[in-house]
Amino acid sequence: MSAPLLTLTDIHLTFGASPLLEGAELMVREGERIGLVGRNGSGKSSFLKIAAGIIEADEGERFMHPGCTVRYLPQEPDLTGFESVIDYVRAGLAPGDDAYRADYLLEHLGVAADADPSTLSGGEARRAALARTLAPDPDILLLDEPTNHLDLPAIEWLEAELNARKGALVLISHDRRFLENLTRQTVWIDRGFTRRLDKGFSHFEAWRDEVFEAEEAERHKLARQIAREEDWMRYGVTARRKRNVRRVGELNDLKSKLKTWRGPQGAANLSVSEAERSGQKVIEAKGLSKAFGERVIVKDLSLRVARGDRIALVGPNGAGKTTLVKLLTGALEPDAGTVTLGTNLELASLDQRRAALKDDWTVTEAIAPGGGERITVGGSVKHVAAYMKDFLFRPEQARTPVKALSGGERARLMLARALALPSNLLVLDEPTNDLDLETLDLLEELISEYDGTAILVSHDRDFIDRTATLTIAWEADGVWKVYAGGYADMIDQRGAGVQARKAEEKAAKAAVSHAPSAPREKPRTAKLSFKDKHALETLPGEIERIEARIAEIEAEMGDPALFTKDPDRFHGLSKELGELQADKDAKEERWLELEMKREEVEGS
Repeated sequence: MSAPLLTLTDIHLTFGASPLLEGAELMVREGERIGLVGRNGSGKSSFLKIAAGIIEADEGERFMHPGCTVRYLPQEPDLTGFESVIDYVRAGLAPGDDAYRADYLLEHLGVAADADPSTLSGGEARRAALARTLAPDPDILLLDEPTNHLDLPAIEWLEAELNARKGALVLISHDRRFLENLTRQTVWIDRGFTRRLDKGFSHFEAWRDEVFEAEEAERHKLARQIAREEDWMRYGVTARRKRNVRRVGELNDLKSKLKTWRGPQGAANLSVSEAERSGQKVIEAKGLSKAFGERVIVKDLSLRVARGDRIALVGPNGAGKTTLVKLLTGALEPDAGTVTLGTNLELASLDQRRAALKDDWTVTEAIAPGGGERITVGGSVKHVAAYMKDFLFRPEQARTPVKALSGGERARLMLARALALPSNLLVLDEPTNDLDLETLDLLEELISEYDGTAILVSHDRDFIDRTATLTIAWEADGVWKVYAGGYADMIDQRGAGVQARKAEEKAAKAAVSHAPSAPREKPRTAKLSFKDKHALETLPGEIERIEARIAEIEAEMGDPALFTKDPDRFHGLSKELGELQADKDAKEERWLELEMKREEVEGS
C-alpha cells in the first residue's frame, strides 16, 4: 500500500458556540477516489478547506507529502484582478503545465476565454473556477460541489474527464449518480466525527443505515441496563441494608451517558399542501411553437399531460427548458399552436434562482408572507416555528434574514414556501440544488406520493429516474421528444444521453473547414471482397427486420398504462429497443460504407 499523500488527524473546529468537528480524520493515498458525505451543516466544506490548507483547524494535524500538488475548487470563487477568464485559468498553471488545456476546458465548460470576469454570472464563474482547478492535473483534486451550475452534457463530460485522471480525488456532491460513478472510498462526517468505508458511494447508504441501527440497539441496551440498576437500588436486598457506593456511581455514569447521547441529526419532515383534485386532463398542447428572433425554442410540440403524471424536462443549458415550462403552464404565449389547461388547477412553483425570496425577509416572513404565527399545511394547522423545524431551521433562526442563509438553507426555505401553498400542479425548477442526500430522499418520496401532477426541471439523473413517469428531452433546433420513464429509460430508447446544444453546429463547421477546396485525384481502391458483396446484399434485409421489431416494441410501449402495470416488461422493452437502435445504426453505417466503396470501385 502506498504512503499517504495527505493526512488530517484529530481535527477540531468550532464556529460560534457549537463544535463543528470533534476529532475528524482523513487519509488520501495515490489514486484514491473519496466521496466526502454528510448532512448539510455537518462541516464537509470546512473540512475540505482544512485539507486544502485554506483554513486552520482549532486542533489537530495536517500533513502533506513533500512535492505533492493539491488543487481545490471553492463554492464561491474570486476572479477579481484578472482582465480575462483565460488569464484567470492560466494563472493556476504551474511551470511545465500544458497551457492549451486551459482553452480546452473552457470550451467544454461553455465559458468564453476572452470574457471579462466581472461580467460573468455566478454559474459562469463556477465553471471558470472548475477549469482553473482541473487545468494543472494535480496529485490531489479537492472538489466542492463541482456539478453545481453544470447541465447534463457538461456533467457527463466532467465524469469522463475525472474518470480518466490517475490522480487522487476528494469529492463533495449532492449528485448521487456522479458520486456512484466516481468514488471508490467514502468518508462520512457525522456528529463531528468521521467514519471511513473502503467502498464507493453506491454502498454508503446501506452501511449508514446499519450504523444507525446498531447505535439505536446500543441506546436501548443502555436504557434497559439503567432500568435494571434502578430496580436493584429500590428493591435489592443489599440495598435495603447498605447501598453499594460503587454501583451508585456506575448508575450515575450510565444516566450521564444516556443524557448526553447524540443520535443521528434530525431529518427534514416534508409535506405538501394539496388543493382539490384537478380534472383528469391537466395540460394539452397541440403544434406548440416558440422562437425568439431566429432562435427556435420549441417546434411543433404536441403533448397531453394527465393527472398524476410526473414529467421531467431534460436538455442542455440554453435549450429552453424554463421557457417550455412557461408555455405549458400558460405563463407565456406561443407563436403557434395551442395550450389548453385542465379544470380546477392550482399551481405552486419553485424557481431555480430562488427569485421568490427577498434578501431582507426573515425566515418567518418567507414561510408565512401574510404574517401570523400559524400556517395550514397538508390540511392541518401548524405553528410557524414547528413548520420551520420540519425543514431543519432552529428556533433562533426565525428572525434570520434570507441574505444570511447558506445555499442549502435557501433551498430548504424555498421548498418550505412552495410546499405550503395549496396545489395540484407542482412545478419544481432545479429543486435538488444545494439539498443534502437525506432531504433529497424525502423530496423524492413526497413527489412520488403527491396526488397531483408534477413538472420537474433537473440535471440530476438519479432524481429523474426515481421520480419521473415521462421524460421530455431536447433533441435539436427546438425539437422535443417524449419518452416513457426516467433518464435511464430515455437512454435505453434513444441510445444516448443529452447532447450539448452546440455539438451539431461545431460538427457542421468542422465538416465545412475540412471539405476539399478542389477535386483531388481518387486514390486506388481495392475491389470488393466476397464478404463485402454478401454484406451489401444481406444488410438491407437485416435492417428491415430490425425496423419491424422496433415498430412492434414502439407500438407496445405506446400503451400509457404499460409503465405502471408491468414495469419489468417496460424496462425489458426499453433495453431491447436501445440495443436494436444501436444495431440498426451500426448496420446502416456499414452498408453506407460498403455502398460508397462499391461506387468508387465501379467508377475507377
